[in-house]
Amino acid sequence: MKILIVSDEECPGLWENYTPGRLKEYDLILSCGDLNAKYLSFLVTMARCPLLYVHGNHDTNYNQTPPEGCDCIDGHIVTYNGLRILGLGGCRRYHPGPHQYTDGEMHRRIARLSWKLKRMGGVDIVVTHAPPYGLGDGDDPAHWGFEALRKLLDKYHPTYLVHGHVHMRYGVGDRVRPYNGTTLINATERYVLDIPDPNVKPGEFGQVIYKTHQKREETAYL
Repeated sequence: MKILIVSDEECPGLWENYTPGRLKEYDLILSCGDLNAKYLSFLVTMARCPLLYVHGNHDTNYNQTPPEGCDCIDGHIVTYNGLRILGLGGCRRYHPGPHQYTDGEMHRRIARLSWKLKRMGGVDIVVTHAPPYGLGDGDDPAHWGFEALRKLLDKYHPTYLVHGHVHMRYGVGDRVRPYNGTTLINATERYVLDIPDPNVKPGEFGQVIYKTHQKREETAYL
C-alpha cells in the first residue's frame, strides 16, 4: 500500500506544476493539516483514492469551506483496507483560536477514544498536526509538542505517527525518527510511505469505516 502524506506546504509538483497521472500510484492520502482546502480537493480528485485529514492550527476556514471529497478524521478512529488510523489535529495552545489545545485537553481527547482503542486492539497509524513533546517539536511555545501524544505512543505502540506543524526548514533534525517501537514522520510538504498490504478481513477491502458527527458508525464504499 502506497500512502502519500502531506502537511503545511503545498507541493508545486502536485498542484501548479501537476503532470497527469502523477497521483495514480497512491492508495491513500493523509493530510496532517495547515493546507489550502482547494489543494486537498485537487489531490483527492486527481488521485481517485480517499483523502483523510486532521486540522492544523491555521485551518480556521474549513468549517465554512471544507476540502471537497475529503474525510475529516480529527478526533476519530477509522479503518481503511485493514489499517486502523487515529486522527488528532491541532497544536499546543499559544493564543486564542480554534484547533489549539492545552496538554490536558489533548489528554482528554485521547481518553475519550480509549474504549474504541481497546475494542480495536490498538492503532496502526496516528495522524496528528503537532508532534509529541521532545520528538521533533520546536523550542518556542507555538511549536511545543504534546506530552499526551508521547503517552499515547508509550501505551499503544502504533507502527507510525505522522505529523506536520514543525517545518523541516526550522532545522528540527531528521524527518524520520524511531521511538519505542513507533516510526515518527515529519510530513511537511509531502512524504511517501510504502507499507505491505495489511491482512484484510473479508468485506473490508475498499471501504472506509468512520465516525460521523452524528455519532453513528457508517461505511463509505469506495
